[in-house]
Amino acid sequence: MPHNLYLHSSLVQTRDYGESDDDKAEAIFYSSLDTIIALSLALFVNAAILIVSAAAFFDPSAVTQFAPSVSEAYDLLAPVLGNKAASILFGVALLASGQNSTLTGTLAGQIVMEGFVQVRLKPWLRRLLTRLTVVVPAVLTVALTGETGADFLLVLSQVILSLQLSFAVFPLIIFTGDISIMGPAFVNSPFTSACAWISAVLIAILNIWLLVMTAAQGGVPS
Repeated sequence: MPHNLYLHSSLVQTRDYGESDDDKAEAIFYSSLDTIIALSLALFVNAAILIVSAAAFFDPSAVTQFAPSVSEAYDLLAPVLGNKAASILFGVALLASGQNSTLTGTLAGQIVMEGFVQVRLKPWLRRLLTRLTVVVPAVLTVALTGETGADFLLVLSQVILSLQLSFAVFPLIIFTGDISIMGPAFVNSPFTSACAWISAVLIAILNIWLLVMTAAQGGVPS
């Protein structure tokens, strides 16, 4: 998620560290550890959802069960796996994932507003604006188009996030490779910068390809 790049970059500044290189290195180490733990937990949750869905709905004999929406996937899990707890755990995992996205998105929005845009609002007003910006389009889409529109909006949001990723990754690589910003002790090595640029360009190309394919198909692929 592109907004998490802003979030984790800001969280390291909340630590009480000194001005020496050793103190900064220690702060970066613990911030990296926090990030690795958080992303690892998110990886396990998302992987569990994908693995369970693939195991439940994919049939290699070509008699494939198809779940076109999240709600239908939830209803089909219990009879397919023979356990009602599977549907409950699936719902809990989706709820936890949604809450995590909401929290990180709100914090990242606060960081961008206060740090880049220099807009400082009262906490309640900022939360209200960010919630309305997200909730109102979703409620209108569901009210006007039903579950089909909600599924379309869910996939579309992921496509938009993937396109925005390059706008966060490219500046990150530029800044971390600039010795005037990072200093000689923390600037990226040429090898690290080369690997980062290759990965970033590859991601951008794949995202552009996804956009072209989406436009060619006349909609968002599910």
